Amino acid sequence: MNSRTVIFTAVLAATCVARASDWPQWRGPNRDGISAESDWSSQWPADGPKQLWRGDVGTGCSSVAVVGDRVFTMGNQSDSDTVWCLDAKTGVPVWKHTYASPLDPRNYDGGPGSTPAVDGNFVFTLSRTGQLFCLDALTGKPVWSKQLVNDFGGKPPKWGYSGSPLVAGDLLVVETGASGASAVALDKKTGTTVWKSGIAPAGYSTITPFSYGGKACAASFDGTGLTVRETKTGKELATYPWETPHEVNAATPIVSGDKIFIASGYGKGCALLKFDGSSLQPLWENTKMKNHFSSSVLWKDHLYGFDDSTLACLDLADGSVKWTQGGLGKGSLMLAGDKLVIQSESGDLVIAQAAPESFQEVARAKILKDRSWVVPVLANGRIYCKNNKGELVCLDMSGK
Repeated sequence: MNSRTVIFTAVLAATCVARASDWPQWRGPNRDGISAESDWSSQWPADGPKQLWRGDVGTGCSSVAVVGDRVFTMGNQSDSDTVWCLDAKTGVPVWKHTYASPLDPRNYDGGPGSTPAVDGNFVFTLSRTGQLFCLDALTGKPVWSKQLVNDFGGKPPKWGYSGSPLVAGDLLVVETGASGASAVALDKKTGTTVWKSGIAPAGYSTITPFSYGGKACAASFDGTGLTVRETKTGKELATYPWETPHEVNAATPIVSGDKIFIASGYGKGCALLKFDGSSLQPLWENTKMKNHFSSSVLWKDHLYGFDDSTLACLDLADGSVKWTQGGLGKGSLMLAGDKLVIQSESGDLVIAQAAPESFQEVARAKILKDRSWVVPVLANGRIYCKNNKGELVCLDMSGK
């Protein structure tokens, strides 16, 4: 390696150094849809926030991961998926990794639905057909790869794998839908299988890690219900049946202490379950929060999320409705500070106060056109908005 290459590698590595306000994976650093970032402005001019850049990353509902000055996402063009690493300041590609994969629209736009997970020098991605990659975060070159169908006998759900990979210590955990290996854990550095567990069909949700009694656990919302496993061994600790039409359980479970919230669309509704280490017992169930695919967030004992096409706020304690707000379609959201960052189905960016008293809109701007189901992300003073066609916009939220 010559001196010029060494200098280039050192500079590139410096740009990938993690910051406290990074968003390294689906649902952020704590996988709960909440950012601790406070140094951002929710006020902008009448014509909207300042746009830093705009680009096309290909069709799909993959959201973004942000680490340092790098943005990672996925999209499909001409029946090929591409994993992108972009410069956060300019949107210019740093590297990309492309492989064959069908677009397969099926009642929606098609393309990848999972979000990259960035962990140190690695980027983990999963395609709709089961292509699992570990990529070098600096170069995009494959470190190892697996094919969930071929390697584990996996069975993709009707609309393809959509759950994002979970990094749990030295493990990478994903759902396959295979009988006897519906969830698998791999050594994140080598791809070697550590454990296989379960017989449930794959859902569209992403596994949620949590701790109970000092033990690392993982909550999987699969095609037929909720399964809690011991992360280290894959041992099933508890299950709770939750059947929906088409086996569509898509929203990510929310864990609060010994309680787990789940929600599904197609008229099913939601439930709050109590986990005691060996069983799951319902505290309440209702149809007031039917998360079709967009996950809710929990803030100060209140749930904020999309009940089909209506934004709603529920009291976590008893599931009672505090308020509802229409006009946003099947949108998506995250939370930063005490504010909801919402992307409407039609491409509006909306900032609202996270308060149970009423819906309190702070700011709104038209950012995208076409169907927008992708979760917006606030990281390091910028908001990233993306629609299903793959148009990605970066907005300056520094207020400067």
